[in-house]
Amino acid sequence: MSGIHFEEARGPDGIRLYAIGDVHGCRDHLAEMHRLIHAEIISDKPADWRIIHLGDYVDRGPDSRGVIDFLIGAMQADDRVLALAGNHDVGFLEFLAEPDPYGLFARYGGLETARSYGVEIDLADADRFRESCAALAEAVPPAHVAFLRGLGFSATFGDFFFCHAGVRPGTSLDRQDTQDLIWIRDTFLNHSGLFEKVVVHGHTPVLAPEVLANRVNVDSAAFQSGRLTALAIDGAQKRLFAVKG
Repeated sequence: MSGIHFEEARGPDGIRLYAIGDVHGCRDHLAEMHRLIHAEIISDKPADWRIIHLGDYVDRGPDSRGVIDFLIGAMQADDRVLALAGNHDVGFLEFLAEPDPYGLFARYGGLETARSYGVEIDLADADRFRESCAALAEAVPPAHVAFLRGLGFSATFGDFFFCHAGVRPGTSLDRQDTQDLIWIRDTFLNHSGLFEKVVVHGHTPVLAPEVLANRVNVDSAAFQSGRLTALAIDGAQKRLFAVKG
C-alpha cells in the first residue's frame, strides 16, 4: 500500500486547515490562538477553513473548565470548529462516572481540573474522597458532559489524518481502534513507513514540533512550556506557529 510523504501532502482544495495541539487547561493560550487564526482568516479570506483541536482539553493546566466553555462557544458559533477526543478528556468522563483514586484523572492532572470547577478532590481519606467526587459531579455542567461525550476520534481532510495520539501501523486509517487513536505511543512513534495519509497528532509532548515524513506532532506541552502550537495547511503550503503565555 503506497503512502503519502509530508512534503507531497496537500490539503483539500479551497479549505485552509488549522490543527491545534494539546491545550491542557490553558484557556488563555487557546483564546489567543483563536484570535490569531481568525485574524488570518479575516485578512487572507480563504474560500473555506476548519480549525481542528486534537484533544486533551483538561487536566494539568489551571482552567480546564474555561477551556471547555470556550470550545463549546466556538463550536456553537461556527460548525467549522472541530474538537477531537484525547485520553485525558475520556479519562475525565470515566472519573465522573466511576471515580478511581489511582486512575489517570487522579494521578495525572485531574486535581487541577477539579479545582477549576471549585472542588478539591481529597485522596487521603476514602469518605472525603467520595464526598469530593460527588461534589465534582454536581459542579460539572451537563453541557460540559455532553461536549466530552460528543467528541469525535479522528478527522480526514485532503492528504491529512487528524487524531490525538496516533495510529496503529498496518491497520487502515478507516479501521483504527479508538483506544489507539487516543493512547498509542511507541508502536506509532517508532514507525518510519508512510501511512495512507500524513498523521497530525499530539499526546506525546516534545520540546519542538516534530515534522517527519509520515507524521507531525504539535504537542508542545502548553501547560509547562507556555507554548501552544498549531499546524496550518493551505493546499501544498504547510507551516507551524505557536502562541506563548
